[in-house]
Amino acid sequence: MTKGRPLPNKLVFVRHGESTWNLENRFTGWTDVPLSPRGVEEAHAAGRLLRDGGFRFDVTFTSLLTRAILTLQIALEEMDAVWLPVERSWRRNERHYGALQGLNKKETQDKYGEKQLFAWRRGYAVTPPALANDDPRHPRFDPRYAGMPPEILPGTESLQIVVGRVLPYWYDAIVPRLARGESVLVAAHGNSLRALVKHLDGISDEAIPELNIPTGIPLVYELDNEFHRLASRYLGDPEAAKKAALAVAKQASGGPKA
Repeated sequence: MTKGRPLPNKLVFVRHGESTWNLENRFTGWTDVPLSPRGVEEAHAAGRLLRDGGFRFDVTFTSLLTRAILTLQIALEEMDAVWLPVERSWRRNERHYGALQGLNKKETQDKYGEKQLFAWRRGYAVTPPALANDDPRHPRFDPRYAGMPPEILPGTESLQIVVGRVLPYWYDAIVPRLARGESVLVAAHGNSLRALVKHLDGISDEAIPELNIPTGIPLVYELDNEFHRLASRYLGDPEAAKKAALAVAKQASGGPKA
């Protein structure tokens, strides 16, 4: 990096608002489900927090899944900034949960046990049972991925695999914008954001299972000249963020967050 270059502007992550399958405590992954009414309000609240905090952005990033796209759109409406450029990529998608997608987490825990469910949900290198290539739910049959080589479309993923697809996008698409001094907003998903937080915070493979990111609460990063974390914080009430993250951690027992 060029010596003396101004520090990058703030980087902000927002996990999409509650989806209908979050509400039903189902594994969602790449299944494209809408926001719940609460999720819509969470997106509005995120936008208000950013607006009231005086945040201004130059570019935004999101996934190819509706719940993240709409969260970003709603937040930008609250900020009177719907004109901002949006870059979408499958690399920002949620982790693919394979054949677990659509299953209720509590029922899955009752069937397979708490230990197995935790391994599937949070084990860094553990992949859930995969979808078969001829399963109609496989992303190779989804028109939004029609231009992609079928061999790179997952039938299941671990968080380790998600890190492997997210970090190239971080370096190739997001870092260059930060290097120009631009402010960046990323609206994405629990696991694609966990992959970036793992990288930025230097979280170990052993510790990452305990990280939970709440829906709809902006997470603000300040980075140094080498794009390392200087500081980070959730906007709004810190206790509310802690409570929301705890709800994510407890979802397998029947909590509303996923």
